[in-house]
Amino acid sequence: MAKISSQDLGSQPIGKILIKQAVPASIGILVMSLNILVDTIFVGHWIGSTAIAAINVVLPVSFFIAALGMAIGIGGSSIISRALGAETKAKALKTFGNQISLTLLFTVTLVVVGLIYSDSIIVSFGGKGAIFNPAKIYYTIVLYGVPFLALSMMGNTVIRAEGKPKFAMYAMMIPSVSNLLLDYIFINVLDFGMEGAAWATSLSYILCFIYIWWFFLSKHSELKIDWSHFILKTSIVSEIGSLGFVTLARQAVVSITYLFMNNILFDLGGETSVTAYAIVGRMLMFAMFPVLGVTQGFLPIAGFNYGAQNYERVRQSINIAIKYAAILSTVIFILLMLFPEAITRMFTTDLRVIEQTPNDMRWVFAATPIIAVQLIGAAYFQSIGKAIPALLLTLTRQGFFFIPLILILPKFYGELGVWISFPISDVLSTLVTAYFLNKEVRSTLLVPNQTM
Repeated sequence: MAKISSQDLGSQPIGKILIKQAVPASIGILVMSLNILVDTIFVGHWIGSTAIAAINVVLPVSFFIAALGMAIGIGGSSIISRALGAETKAKALKTFGNQISLTLLFTVTLVVVGLIYSDSIIVSFGGKGAIFNPAKIYYTIVLYGVPFLALSMMGNTVIRAEGKPKFAMYAMMIPSVSNLLLDYIFINVLDFGMEGAAWATSLSYILCFIYIWWFFLSKHSELKIDWSHFILKTSIVSEIGSLGFVTLARQAVVSITYLFMNNILFDLGGETSVTAYAIVGRMLMFAMFPVLGVTQGFLPIAGFNYGAQNYERVRQSINIAIKYAAILSTVIFILLMLFPEAITRMFTTDLRVIEQTPNDMRWVFAATPIIAVQLIGAAYFQSIGKAIPALLLTLTRQGFFFIPLILILPKFYGELGVWISFPISDVLSTLVTAYFLNKEVRSTLLVPNQTM
């Protein structure tokens, strides 16, 4: 793969540079998603289907804390991309140093709180009945590795902001590959059960952290910071916070969604329905990897060119990113509609789960072909530093539509009401995002007499 510098984001053809950015991001997300997928398969076959549900209870808690790192990373990376585009490198360096300080401060604090109140948190997120004990084991160990994951997720977004997607891809591959190897050793060979699964996950986070910080200390990174950059600056912290809050709010809503879904499904269908949701959730992470890769590749391109006031390239990047993402999401839709039972059988031999999950999966992915507009639209506002519309559009799907729907529809349609909430919220959020994105493009990026 050809070497990419930050200046290439403003000079190479949009389609070409988007592919250069999106392919490594997609591969990284694919490998990370495969890790989660295969990890779930290993746990399901080597420990049992209840262990799948237990991990699903823990994920929203650990991911929310780790998402602080991603939020700080994406918020700061938007500043860094625009600063590099405007040739104000001093601001980029100060921003990066502040990102590290903020990530350490918040994640370590939350991990301590999470360990103190572990029992009540696990129960709140659906860790009830037979699910509680394995969830407690997994939760306690994984939380020790979460600060390393948060720092890694923060650093990964900065690597992409520098225009180095290949290194970002490697960073995402390292924990995935190492987790699978450690899973095999700790669970299958040493028979450590849930403890083995948890330690494999935490150690993989640490290995990822080591690689990312090697990158920033090496000659490959343009961002060479010193101790003065770690001192928090109010204006930069405020800007990181306003933009990063978009990502944090999205993950907070995801965690709340898990809380509601696990509890609602446990009440409606017990451990079987919670396990079905865990499998469908893994497919949501895995199947969408190329679309998410396009979104990640789009962010630094839009941010850099917006900072350089090259609005024509920004507009082109929006159109091309939506086109690529729509094609990929349609392919994903077709595959999942055709093979849901075969996919389910990869995770478990539990006949009750195999019978229920395929139909649930079809409902969840029913509106997949149209979500490209929603993802790219929300990402655009975040990349250019417009925090409020980015926040509102990011929360539209799950916060404004999905959560109210899963609280209302099951009262009339039972468990079916939970699953049909997915496509309904996808359609509604896409329509809202399309309206505001088109309005923004016409008012900001188009010259007179042009149409989107």
